[in-house]
Amino acid sequence: MNPFIVYAIALKMLLGDRLKYFGLIAGIAFAAMLISQQAAILVGFTKQTGSFIRDTAQADLWIMDPQVRFSQDHIPLREMMVHLVRGTPGVAWAVPLYQGFVRAKMPDGTNFTLILVGLDDASLTGAPPLMVEGQLTDLRRDRAVLIDAGTSAKKLLMKNGGKRPMQVGDSFSIMDHDAFIVGSYRSRTSFFWEPVLYTTYSRALGFAAGGERNMLSYVMVKLAPGADLEQTRQLLQQRTGLLARSNPEFIRITADYILNETGILMNFGFAVLLGFAIGALVAGQTFYNFTLDNLRHYGTLKAMGVGNRTLAAMLFLQVGVVSVLGYGIGVGMGAALGLWMSSAGLAFSMPWQIPAVTAGAIVLVSLIASWFSLRRVFALEPAVVFKG
Repeated sequence: MNPFIVYAIALKMLLGDRLKYFGLIAGIAFAAMLISQQAAILVGFTKQTGSFIRDTAQADLWIMDPQVRFSQDHIPLREMMVHLVRGTPGVAWAVPLYQGFVRAKMPDGTNFTLILVGLDDASLTGAPPLMVEGQLTDLRRDRAVLIDAGTSAKKLLMKNGGKRPMQVGDSFSIMDHDAFIVGSYRSRTSFFWEPVLYTTYSRALGFAAGGERNMLSYVMVKLAPGADLEQTRQLLQQRTGLLARSNPEFIRITADYILNETGILMNFGFAVLLGFAIGALVAGQTFYNFTLDNLRHYGTLKAMGVGNRTLAAMLFLQVGVVSVLGYGIGVGMGAALGLWMSSAGLAFSMPWQIPAVTAGAIVLVSLIASWFSLRRVFALEPAVVFKG
């Protein structure tokens, strides 16, 4: 029998039962949507964990205590480390950076916790990438701080005749020290929910002083032109006894710590596996029932001399059609839902690897669905068409 006729019969069989046809597409689409969406949310969370490092990426190396586990893990260093690093061959410049959680209070008495970042007084290196209001140099004014324009409307609300976001010109207190908002900036969305405020390094130490002698968080290092990163890193670690990490390394250990310690990786991994399992069960059961309903047609084809290889090709064609349609619909729905989620400030990122992995998962689901049906078709006796 002409193969094209056989394949046309296979498509006619598939489209003839509209309920099972749409049920197969819906099962595959739901699996593809769940796998791609949950994986994209996980990738979005992973990127958010390193947002502070990406926003503070002017340096090539970060000098830190070897026990630092993630970007907000404040383990203080001695101030002399800045001078020791600056005197190391291969270093163009090195500046101190303070980062820590501190308590603050609004004029209405509302208490909140914030992440305070102190920038080098002279160069202001490590500043946020985009200013919205004011100038970065305004930080040199008395008691000056910068707030995040993107999060102030959600996290810094003052009860002043009804709730309103804190804004430029407002004042509040940080650890019982007066602070004055002189500008606002916009940064990448962060995994950590506390608002981030910037000020100068010396003022940050004054705000956060709590009896500790050492308060330096990191030393940011820029390599001299032509300097070898690995050679300079080894020299810095030998001279200081501290750890030197590049931006990608610091981002990676932060993401690894957050994902492993919070259980996020397990939760979203389970959701991805659940989507795969649901897709396999729904598609497998629906396609198996579809095959059972069409056994007489397959028996007729066998009786006409159609071999198992051609019947397998028919089944793969049917599964391939619903898989491609379901995959496209599912990934499209996942991407559309993700765009809506990201516009609302939620974590979502879908690089090309996610649709590729989802496609591989759908192919596996389709093969599982085909396997059970193929076994039944291969075991079919042509005489079944003459029974009854």
